[in-house]
Amino acid sequence: MVKYFFSADDGKLIRRENFTDRCWVDMVDPTDDECEDVASFSGVPEDMIKAALDEEERARSEFDEGCSMFVVDCPIMEEGANGDSYTTLPLSIIYNSRCIITVSLKGNTVLKEFITGRERVFCNKPVHFALTFMLNNAKRFLYCLKQIDRKNRRIQNESGETMKNAEIIQLLDLQNSLVYFSTSLTANERVHEKLSKVEAVKSNEDYEDLYDDVSIENKQAIETCNIYKNILSVTMDAYGSMISNNSNDSMRKLTIITILLAVPTMIAGFWGMNMPVPFQDGYAFWQTGWFWLVVAGTIFLTAAIALVLMKGNPFRKFKTKKHRKKERHGKKDK
Repeated sequence: MVKYFFSADDGKLIRRENFTDRCWVDMVDPTDDECEDVASFSGVPEDMIKAALDEEERARSEFDEGCSMFVVDCPIMEEGANGDSYTTLPLSIIYNSRCIITVSLKGNTVLKEFITGRERVFCNKPVHFALTFMLNNAKRFLYCLKQIDRKNRRIQNESGETMKNAEIIQLLDLQNSLVYFSTSLTANERVHEKLSKVEAVKSNEDYEDLYDDVSIENKQAIETCNIYKNILSVTMDAYGSMISNNSNDSMRKLTIITILLAVPTMIAGFWGMNMPVPFQDGYAFWQTGWFWLVVAGTIFLTAAIALVLMKGNPFRKFKTKKHRKKERHGKKDK
């Protein structure tokens, strides 16, 4: 889809049906025919126009045949089965003496603000247009980063100490989003540096001030992204440790249950041993002392093991005078 805009004196955009000089051409997922037509109208090489149509296109700058192109990564939100996630898509800003062209695969939030008049731009000032877009794009990154942090906090508050697989997947999506943002912001910073070396920026104080704002906002976004990425990484490690501890507690309880259930099995097995047992060949209870001694010893040993597994060593409080004396001397040495 291709749209043509012309800016009024107050910076508001006016929609046009056809291409005119000093206009802005907004191209969203254009077809090959549309790219060819715009290339013939504007004098911009067709390969430049199609550069941003590759999702894997890296942020870069290019200058050729009187045309300047700046490809930057922009944040977008995608809806998925496990909730919303964030990623980035390239957008190119191309300008020459005749027009400004923006190309992207999907609609851009910053450009929508230009169209609705929330941000005033001038189609006859391409450098100002590019700097204004980059400034608002950096602010958009900051907004998306705040949304990621809020979502992270909401997931933590809702899950508490126990976390389901769906919530873990949501945190992984957020972590992937921060990785994409960190890479894109670093690449955008290099493009901003290239734009700062353009003669129009060097010779115009207003453009220099605008570039300083772009640089500050982008660096703030980079720092914020790194902070949130570290926080999320620590959160994932903490939940991993809690899951491991819960698994260990469950295994310990199952082990205790197994040991306790083994007691009746062992007692029943005594009847198969080669010793007198009650009710065998007329033996009475008091005539099978060895049997009851083994049973009592087994029950005591099983109970002791279960107690140690549940509460640790129950005899750790009963220390000899020699041990207490060593501990006191150790504390004094420290």
